[in-house]
Formats: sequence, C-alpha cells, structure tokens
Amino acid sequence: MLQSAPKRQAILDEEKWDLTHLVKDEATFEKALPSFLEKAQQLQQQWQGNVQTAKDVLALIKAYEAFETALVPFSEFAMLDPETDATNTVAQERYAKMAATLAQVNATLSFIETDILALSEDVLTQAKQLDETYTHFITRLIERKAHLLHPETEKALASLQETINAPYGLYNTTKLTDIQFPNFDVDGKSYPNSYNLFEGDWEVEENTAIRRAAFDAFSKQLKLYENTTAKTYQTHVKTEKTIATLRGYNSVIDYLLANQEVDRDLYNRQIDITMKELAPHMRRYAQLLKKVHGLDFISIADLKVSLDPEFEPTITVEQSRDYLKKALHVLGDDYLSMIDEAFDNRWIDFAQNEGKSTGAFCASPYGHHSYILISWTSRMNEVFVLAHELGHAGHFRNAQRAQTLFNSESSTYFVEAPSTMNEMLMANYLLKSSDDPRFKRWVISTIIARTYFHNFVTHLLEAAYQREVYDMIDAGGSVNAETLNNLFREVLETFWGEDVVINEGAELTWMRQPHYYMGLYPYTYSAGLTISTQVSQRILHDEAGAVDDWLKTLQLGGSVSPVELAKTAGVDITTDKPLKDTIAFIGSLVDQLEQLTAEIGD
Repeated sequence: MLQSAPKRQAILDEEKWDLTHLVKDEATFEKALPSFLEKAQQLQQQWQGNVQTAKDVLALIKAYEAFETALVPFSEFAMLDPETDATNTVAQERYAKMAATLAQVNATLSFIETDILALSEDVLTQAKQLDETYTHFITRLIERKAHLLHPETEKALASLQETINAPYGLYNTTKLTDIQFPNFDVDGKSYPNSYNLFEGDWEVEENTAIRRAAFDAFSKQLKLYENTTAKTYQTHVKTEKTIATLRGYNSVIDYLLANQEVDRDLYNRQIDITMKELAPHMRRYAQLLKKVHGLDFISIADLKVSLDPEFEPTITVEQSRDYLKKALHVLGDDYLSMIDEAFDNRWIDFAQNEGKSTGAFCASPYGHHSYILISWTSRMNEVFVLAHELGHAGHFRNAQRAQTLFNSESSTYFVEAPSTMNEMLMANYLLKSSDDPRFKRWVISTIIARTYFHNFVTHLLEAAYQREVYDMIDAGGSVNAETLNNLFREVLETFWGEDVVINEGAELTWMRQPHYYMGLYPYTYSAGLTISTQVSQRILHDEAGAVDDWLKTLQLGGSVSPVELAKTAGVDITTDKPLKDTIAFIGSLVDQLEQLTAEIGD
C-alpha cells in the first residue's frame, strides 16, 4: 500500500537537486542580497536622464543585462528552494526577502524603459542597427511604447510587483500547505491521499473502485477550499484587467498576448480548431478505455488510467537514463553529455515528500545548468516526463550558449515545442525497438495518454476555460467558485459530449492548476506540440536537414518571433495546416490502438 509522503528531511541527498551550484550557502546569499539594490541605485545614478544617443541606448541595455545576469543565480536559488517543500519556513523567508529586494530593484530601474522610449524613433532605429544582437530586443521595446505609462506610474507598478504577484503565492500556500487530504477507505482498507499521490498514482490506478474513490475523496477535500481559491483567482484576474486597461489594451487577452509576440488569430485558432476537431478522436479513445477495462461507464475519473496497466513496466532512475540516451542520440553528443550531467550532478529532484510542488518543471537559470523537479513513481511513464523536462534543458542550453540573456528566452508560444519534441523522439525510439503488438499498443497509448492528452487535452481545456474567464472579466463581470465551477463543467461537457460522464468534482479541476497565474500559458502546450509533431515527423522520415534545422532553432532562443522560430524548424504556423495535420495524426494513433486491440483480442 502507498505510504504518506515523508518529510523533506528524511529524503536522501541523491534524490534531491543540489542548489549549491547556484549559491554556495546561506551566508553567501545573505551577503549578496543588499548589493543588488546598491548596484541598481548606481545604475540609476549613472544613467537616469543621461540617455541621449543610440550609443547610450546600447550601453545602458548592456549594463542592465550584465546586472540581471549577476542577479539570476540568487533569484533562482530563492525561488526554487520553496518548490521542494512549502513547509520550509527558512526557504519561505528567503523567498520573501528576495521578492522584496526585487520589488525595490525593479522600481529603481523602471527608468530604463521609460528613458529609452522617450527618445525619437530615429535614435532607436540607429540603436537597432549598431548591434544586431539587440535588434529584436529593441524592436520589442518599441512595440511597448504605445502602452507605456508616466515614469512615476511605471515606478509605482514596479514597486508593487510583490503585491501584484501575491495571488500566485496565496494559491500555492492554500494548495500545498493548508489543504491536507485524509485517508480514504475502499473495502475496509485505508489509503493515504495527497496532491502528489493523487496525480502521480491514484489517477492512473488500475483498480476502478480505488481510482474512483480516490477521485471522490480528493474532490471532496478540494471543495472545502473552493471559495478561498476562487477569491484568490478573482484578485489575480481583476489585477490583470486593471493593468491592461491602464496600458490601453482592449482586453486582458490582448495585453497578455503582446508579451508572447502572437496575435489573437493564432490564439483563438489553437483553441477553436482543437475543441472541435480533436474531440471526436479523444471520445473514441475514451470509449476504447471503457471497452478494454470493462467499465459500466467512463467518467473524468477514469480517463488517465493506462490502456494496458499490467503491461507497463516499472523503471529505475538509472534505467531511465539509458532510455533517454538511446532515444535522444539523434540530437548529438552534446545533448547526450547533458543527460549524463543531469543525472550525475544532481540537476534533478526525484523525491516525493510532503509540501513538494505537484507536476514537473524545468528551470534554466542563465549561465547555469538547468534544474528539473519531478516526483518519481517508478512508472515507465516517468521516462516521458524526464524526456519532456530535458527538452527544456536542452533548449536553454543551446539558446544560452548562442545568445545573451535578453535574447535567450523564446516566446511561451514556442517554449513547449522542445519539450514535447523529446517525448515524440522517445515514442519513435520505443516503436522501433519491438514488433510485439502489445508493446506497440502500450507505446502508442502512452503517446496518447501522456503526450497528447496532457498537452492537447488537459491544458487545452484549461485554455478554453481561461478564455471564458477573461471574456467575462473584460465584459465587466467577476468570478466566484460557483461561476468557475460552471464554466469548467461547460468546457468539459462541450469537449466530451455524451461519451464521458462528467462526474461530481470534475468541475473543480480549475483549482488544481497553477497555469492560470502565468498569463496565457495553457494554450501554448498544444501550440508547442503542434510544432514538435511536425518536426518529429521530419526527423522520423530522415528528411534532409531536419535535425540541423531543429538545433539551429533551439540556438535562436528569443532573438526572433515564434513564427520565425517555427519557420526555421520547417513549420509554417501562419496557416492552420500544421494544427490540422497534428490532429489528424492523433486520430491515426487512435485508429492504430483500435486495430491493435482487435488484433490482441482484448
């Protein structure tokens, strides 16, 4: 039987990441922290009111970039440590100190953008031409000029960043600290529950009675906190609306899309076409799950179960390294070296402990190696999760080597392409490794259940729901728990129709995701996977130049727009063809699952 998660202190070092690669110790952090405000004030004294020529513009940008580069390891150290244990008061206090310092620093340096954009278009154009390294950065600055506020207003907003970002912290405090899940009982046996146990184990549990009981118990406990969580989210979206209005945007969505360098047509297209054209394929997949498992009905609580759970092997951490290197070798020796470094030098936090953030992510501090958070369950599925996060690490390893800090991070529209690319390469490798029908079915079902369900269903439904929320806020409305529950249930009903039962508690799924506090992030998962699906097919079919094109794309970082990034990789996202082709590909995978299931005789 699964045990309750242990305290962080009980976890072995080899299961934890090593943040001393960023900051040696607490004394080093405490000593450095005041220096950042001092250095920011020095920049202000030197440059505020003194930016007059194109050369001045470049000199100031470079000085600012150098300052931010030096700040990176300390800010990342403060932000990453609480992710592994929300009950760690030392880490929480350190994070609070860093947040307060960053608010002061941002307010002090708010003059940089306002002083630069106060210059004429001619001067800014000259600055773009002086050094092509900063052409895209200055172009993006100019695009923000129309939405710039009075310098004192900009300074006030910068100084309030800690308060503006507070809803996300409140959300995590409620989710990871306050909500405690009691055990649940099935047939006289008691089972522990938590965020990580539910999302890592119970959602995919083969035993239907246990899986559904876990879902009901989990939802029942979430329900107790719906009003607090809704009020936190309401504060967040209302704040975004206020800022969008102050800056002269027509809507919150337009305000948030501006930072992604994507127009509203691409955003709406990703949601609308997927909701309409992917739904029939995923409903067929749901009905296949129902048939194979002999279910009386299939509900939201059943959709994450494996098509063939008895066949899915367990896997050790070291075995996952071997799979990853075999699957990703096509990306070159440097990529393989990165994988070894990640395992050997404790880039990865594998532990399952109380207070740890749910899901998985990769942080890539500029000038330093990446850090990956995952809660290891020993399921073969974890190799796909690691491949995904190492895709982010490989992206930023390439981008940071080729680009300066301000050009290293691509638009979030593209950022999930390198991660999902690795999942596709893993699937391609596994499919080639065996002709056994049951193994092939397991691999294809994992592609559907892990790669496409996670990115093209879970996050896409979040995106459709999020758009409804912002439309409501833009129309002058507000949201509460009842409103949010109804909106999410309507999205689920639209996508799944009558093929899947939307059981009680499914509408609370909006409470589980942190993405709503990260701008328009949810839809970008499917956008990135659309790009990576098309590129992975180029690589799978040995198309000339496909791998080189991909590595060149990774190296571009954020020096060009997402449309140009995709074009470099050989994909034209200005049309709907890549999205429609990707959805058709998902449909073909469901076709194969149905055929293999008939062949196997389940």
